Amino acid sequence: MALTLKDVSYFPGCSLATTAEENNHSMLELCRKIGVNLVELKDWNCCGSSSTPSINDELAFALGVRNLSLAPKGIPLLVPCPNCIVRLRQSLHKLKQDEKKRLSYEEKWGRPINPDLEIINFFDLVDGIDFLDFSKNRKKRLQGLKFVPYYGCMLAQPSKLKEYNKSYHGVMEKILSSLGGEPLSWPYNSKCCGTYLSVAKPDLITPVVNEIIKGAINAGADCIVTPCAMCHLNLEVRCNLKTKIPTMHFSELLSLSLGTDNYEKWFLKHLVDPKPIFQSAGII
Repeated sequence: MALTLKDVSYFPGCSLATTAEENNHSMLELCRKIGVNLVELKDWNCCGSSSTPSINDELAFALGVRNLSLAPKGIPLLVPCPNCIVRLRQSLHKLKQDEKKRLSYEEKWGRPINPDLEIINFFDLVDGIDFLDFSKNRKKRLQGLKFVPYYGCMLAQPSKLKEYNKSYHGVMEKILSSLGGEPLSWPYNSKCCGTYLSVAKPDLITPVVNEIIKGAINAGADCIVTPCAMCHLNLEVRCNLKTKIPTMHFSELLSLSLGTDNYEKWFLKHLVDPKPIFQSAGII
């Protein structure tokens, strides 16, 4: 019986549209399989990320507000990038606090802005789903895969966004272990990887990244799993160890667990080839 797709609006942000295309593609495929139709915002723009607020706070706010004005009413807005979601939630918070400012931007962009828009991250979308229900014969395809969860530091929301301060730690372990994966304990699951300084001061960041990768190797992991596209990029680009292990997007493992023929094109985007570990575990 065919699934009835549920529409969810979608803001991929710059990372998932460029350097983390594998995250975007695997997420879109996964959502279709679990009955979610991600409707990308038309003509979205950069959220401003971490650089714009340090130069022009009002411009950063305007960038976020414009994206909010594109979100359709009545359905949640999925923002999978931890950095982007903070920016958009901050913009929405300001609009809620200042009706005059909201009306001003509605006039500027020529469309209404929903102050009650529900902005969700990927964990909000998948937590509570029994993915085995979508797996043929309830097969645990990730059997044999040892991983360490890497949540990074951006899931923690600023104090003024305290209504969003929900802990998602343990979600990846719970879901992936239900699909046969084996989560391993390690001390780096929330350690900042230094992505903000990755371009400006790579000499400071490489030792931090190497420490995280060594920690995963010492724990006996086949790979690191992260929900953050920026962390993923930083861990792969800045590591200069002779021995490396892949860093995987959470959405990639979920897509693999439900069976996919598209992993080849995702794997080509990785700087550390993940194919051997999945072949060794018999997952592909």
